[in-house]
Amino acid sequence: MYPAELVKPMREDLTNVGFEELQTTDAVDNAIAKEGTTLVVVNSVCGCAAANARPGARMSLENAKRPTNLVTVFAGVDTEATNQARQHMIPFPPSSPSIALFKDGELVHMLERHHIEGRPAELIAENLTDAYNEYC
Repeated sequence: MYPAELVKPMREDLTNVGFEELQTTDAVDNAIAKEGTTLVVVNSVCGCAAANARPGARMSLENAKRPTNLVTVFAGVDTEATNQARQHMIPFPPSSPSIALFKDGELVHMLERHHIEGRPAELIAENLTDAYNEYC
């Protein structure tokens, strides 16, 4: 587990733009089961989360269509919540960071680490906005 003071600014990258932190398995299940669309960001301390995933997720929210619900879990910190979120992302293997879009509880779009790492945040945002335009 990472120290709270280390991950605080990384959490705030998302919570400051409206993401709700989920720290329990029940919170994850309830968020994903909500009617409408739910964006789940599996946050991480890695460089590709800082340079690509979090900025891309934030930029994607500038789209006219956007998810109803914005939530995040933190890999390596909120272990149970992260594992529960990943259960909802099967058949995709666990990866951090990752970003999933659910519609009425069903996984409809997934960005795994290999879709994020080495790609600019603008490309991540474009990928997500295309998904929002289709599902939101």
